[in-house]
Amino acid sequence: MGENRKSIIDVRNIVKVYQSGSEQLRVLDKVSFRVMQEDFVAILGPSGSGKSTLMHILGCLDLPTSGEYYLDGLDVLRLKENQLAEIRNKKLGFVFQKFNLLPRLTAIQNVVLPLLYRGIDEKEAMKLAEEKLSLLGLGERLNHRPNELSGGEQQRVAIARAIVGNPEVILADEPTGNLDSKSTKDVIGVFQELNGQGNTIVIITHDAEVARRANRVFHIRDGRVFDDGGSP
Repeated sequence: MGENRKSIIDVRNIVKVYQSGSEQLRVLDKVSFRVMQEDFVAILGPSGSGKSTLMHILGCLDLPTSGEYYLDGLDVLRLKENQLAEIRNKKLGFVFQKFNLLPRLTAIQNVVLPLLYRGIDEKEAMKLAEEKLSLLGLGERLNHRPNELSGGEQQRVAIARAIVGNPEVILADEPTGNLDSKSTKDVIGVFQELNGQGNTIVIITHDAEVARRANRVFHIRDGRVFDDGGSP
């Protein structure tokens, strides 16, 4: 890893409150942490701890009630929706628990989609998608649809889709939640390889074994984030 790494994610005193009738539910409570370039970070917490809400904020899919969020130096809370959409498309790669592949499209067609949204020429997009799928061991599965692939293979297609545009950060929300133990090991191995190639990765998980494979672990409990030493 490079010596002069920059901060990619800088979250400061993030609060998220949901209003339910006359009740206020504080889901995130003064969350602060930083993720550096080339980090592989796991955010570990049980169901209901606030980790999905945090992932939505990190992914610019939702905004906090208060606090500050800088993504690669950009003040996210000052951006307009069209600017946030551009960030989601260019700076972030998403991997989800349920894969979120389009069932009628082949593996390569699923991976090509985000590039086409960017306006990249279809021939070039197909070439890039094939490269990423081959990198992840799916060179023989390019024209298979999701229902013709195992869970582990589907998640690798989803990872290929996430990295095909060379995003600044890969955000993975419970990426092994629907996988058996062997596929879990394989998929986390893929993330470790990508991190070794310089990709910045943030995984949100409830699985301590998965978190252990990351280089840094934050714990989220009752809407607060603690480092490995237990400090907020």
